[in-house]
Amino acid sequence: MRVDLHNHTILCNHATGTVAEYVEAAMECGTQFFGFSDHAPMHYDPKYRMGFDQMELYESWVKEAAERYADKITVLLGYEIDYLPGYMDENVLSRPCDYLIGSVHFIDDWGFDNPEFIGRYAGVDIDDVYRRYFGLIEAMALSGAFDIVGHLDLLKVFKYLPTGDIRLLANNALKAIKQANMTIEINASGYRKPIGEAYPSPLLIEQIAELDIPITFGSDAHCVEQIGLFGEDAETLARSFGYDKCALYRGRDREMIKF
Repeated sequence: MRVDLHNHTILCNHATGTVAEYVEAAMECGTQFFGFSDHAPMHYDPKYRMGFDQMELYESWVKEAAERYADKITVLLGYEIDYLPGYMDENVLSRPCDYLIGSVHFIDDWGFDNPEFIGRYAGVDIDDVYRRYFGLIEAMALSGAFDIVGHLDLLKVFKYLPTGDIRLLANNALKAIKQANMTIEINASGYRKPIGEAYPSPLLIEQIAELDIPITFGSDAHCVEQIGLFGEDAETLARSFGYDKCALYRGRDREMIKF
């Protein structure tokens, strides 16, 4: 991937490897714009994110790498922020950085993509769960706080799929994303998960392309070996729907480049 904006660090407590190792792996993959967007702190689920007192450390790591490798690769600073009503922190949302990825990992208190809680899928009305999930994506977009939508259809991770048309379930969320002038990432981590395909699915990318919503790319790497993994697949998928440019951000300003 020429652009890879979604990657983590050990500060999230469920990743391995150093910032330098990630950047060097990205260079080996031919990446030109590489972004860190580790899980931002929040007063909820602290086990899987950095602490508020670690933001300056995180930022210093990324900025140091940006300077160290400036003649070889552009390193960008972002945050992945969980959209969870009642837990949004303005000190995080206003942090100076290149971009903010907004993601939904929770429906109320259910961390639906965490294997620890996969049992909660049993007996649910899966279409209703999808409606609630995309309702949160819609609210996240309408908040105007974020630049990029992270793994748009993450709810499919364990192959629990809706019985209804996913395009209808996601329609209002996509309209809100368009209205908010956000970018949607094609996240390659889905290829590594039980669902075995990128986020979002081809059906949704077709709809995204029809709405002329810009896209970008992310490995969503939590270890060095995942950097750039399935990147060619993600780019080929985007091209199949007519995309030949993707977004990157500097200082929260979007620019589009060929990939």
